[in-house]
Amino acid sequence: MRILVTGATGNVGRMVVDELLALGATEVRAFTVDPARAALPPEVEVVTGFFDRPGTVAAALDGVDKLYLAPHLPTVVDTCRAAVSAGVRHIVDLAGFKGLHWQAVEDAVEDSGIPFTHLEPGEFMSNTTNWAPQIRAGDEIRDAWADSANAPIAQEDIAAVAARVLLSENHEGLSYELTGPETISRRQQLAAIGAALGRDLTYVELTGEAASAHYRELMGEFGEWYLEGLAQMAAHPQQAQPTVAALLNRPAMSFEEWARRHADLFR
Repeated sequence: MRILVTGATGNVGRMVVDELLALGATEVRAFTVDPARAALPPEVEVVTGFFDRPGTVAAALDGVDKLYLAPHLPTVVDTCRAAVSAGVRHIVDLAGFKGLHWQAVEDAVEDSGIPFTHLEPGEFMSNTTNWAPQIRAGDEIRDAWADSANAPIAQEDIAAVAARVLLSENHEGLSYELTGPETISRRQQLAAIGAALGRDLTYVELTGEAASAHYRELMGEFGEWYLEGLAQMAAHPQQAQPTVAALLNRPAMSFEEWARRHADLFR
């Protein structure tokens, strides 16, 4: 069974490759725009290309049985059509919560008619690396909505779930909402990063125009959308789901553990 992992240069896709190999997969093909950066193991078949170059997509899909589909909205419909032509039997896509920005991924996959499994992670723990420049510069971190709380997930757990679903026949037609194991506020996340660094970090809360300006600089046109989401999670914190633990037969990674593993990102 040949499995194609798209987005194999990116964090989640690259981890999916490693998880598949660890679980004993022997025919793993990686689709990457930058093989050198991806640093793929020698037993992986590497195809260089990008979603925006249809010829490379078709070549990568030739002879593929199962597809891990990284999200790329501009070409997702064409990629799914190419998967149909190639005879792909199962697509495991990375999207997001239903009805939000990445819904178009799930729609395109379902419209293709290929059996599917949707992975719907919440916010990545690694998004806190937006604080890294401030943490390197001092002990005060300026940001909005300190008590906004959600259940962020480690990318390692997303990849582990993806690999297990790809290697099973028991997940077709299902959608999995993926979260970390606990609901944790942004203030608590910063404290966990500080503990991992052996430092006492202070969250200086921005409000009003200062918060808006901060997120315009950080995220451009998506800044106000993200701020609105933080406000909603301050009023209605996202609840953790048991899905990851149930699928992996182990606890999902806590934020504290993630911070310890990745402390160097903030040094």
